[in-house]
Amino acid sequence: VGDALKDRFDGASRVMMPNTEVEVPVQRNDAAAHRVPRRDRYKFQLRPHNPDHKTPGAKDLVYLEPSPGFCEKNPRLGIPGTHGRACNDTSIGVDGCDS
Repeated sequence: VGDALKDRFDGASRVMMPNTEVEVPVQRNDAAAHRVPRRDRYKFQLRPHNPDHKTPGAKDLVYLEPSPGFCEKNPRLGIPGTHGRACNDTSIGVDGCDS
């Protein structure tokens, strides 16, 4: 299972959301009686960020934007970074040696 998930993660595609209005079904207390099939739940098509790539399938992993790098300090995102800092071996916080 782990290898299959890793393969899907490694093959994840960056996608863009369409600019059109997206209609999300209303959740009600009796939602089970009016369940919308998962494939019909959202009426939009994800487009690949790179037009040379194929449109992702139903089981493909996708992402909207790349993850930030956690090695470099980024105060705007609250990332302390790891380059050039020494850990505090008595701390259990983010400045500790376990994080």
